[in-house]
Amino acid sequence: MFAEERQALIVDLVSSSNRVTVSDLASRFDVTPETVRRDLDSLEGSRQLRRVHGGAVAFDRQSMSELSLEERQTQHHDEKQRIAAAALAMIPASQTGSVLLDAGTTTELLADLLLDWTPAAPGDELLVITNAVPIATKLAGNDAVSLYILGGRVRGLTRAVVGPSTISQLDALRPDIAFVGANGVHAEFGFSTPDAVESAVKTAIVRSARRVVALADSSKLDKETLIRFAALGDIDVLITDALPSNELAAALAAADVEVVIA
Repeated sequence: MFAEERQALIVDLVSSSNRVTVSDLASRFDVTPETVRRDLDSLEGSRQLRRVHGGAVAFDRQSMSELSLEERQTQHHDEKQRIAAAALAMIPASQTGSVLLDAGTTTELLADLLLDWTPAAPGDELLVITNAVPIATKLAGNDAVSLYILGGRVRGLTRAVVGPSTISQLDALRPDIAFVGANGVHAEFGFSTPDAVESAVKTAIVRSARRVVALADSSKLDKETLIRFAALGDIDVLITDALPSNELAAALAAADVEVVIA
């Protein structure tokens, strides 16, 4: 097989699986790891993939790549709705409780479901805390929900409230349950997001809550973005829409993370 043919197949593999390893490619094509590394170097030079430790990933999977809120709202919408419905079932229907909603498209869909929340019995109360401007705007229309919006700087791309003052407020809170979004969920790297200031707020959210539930559709699984905000063991429950890969499933089980498939 000529190098050009092998490299074309490597590009196809990266496009279909998003990630390849040097060892797997060497075995598949019966060539040395050094030959594979030269192929990957050549393909990275022509911007057809990006080299990472031990292999390569699709070029558009840059660690700092981040879509706007409006762009993300159109992606995997049905899956996110199922995840939001499963998350709603974890919020107690009665008694007094506090819920913390992270900024994100799936948590916003959960907020949509909370628009219909009413007390199950006299005296029941639900306090929703959020750092998301769109979520606060929506829930302000439900008088049955007590709403607390965290203060700080609004990040335009995601409409999330971020910064040191946001983190200090979170450090003074202990909500019953927090729902947090993620851009990547990886067996080794954990839960990650591309932006440093949002990562710091997410870490504070995870640290503050008695129980932490991560909401991540299956497109986020086995992905790494720039900054880890939580190890797998920091999360109590992961709600997603498809079974994780064997590697990720084993890592989640080892970290005692409950996985709910919506």
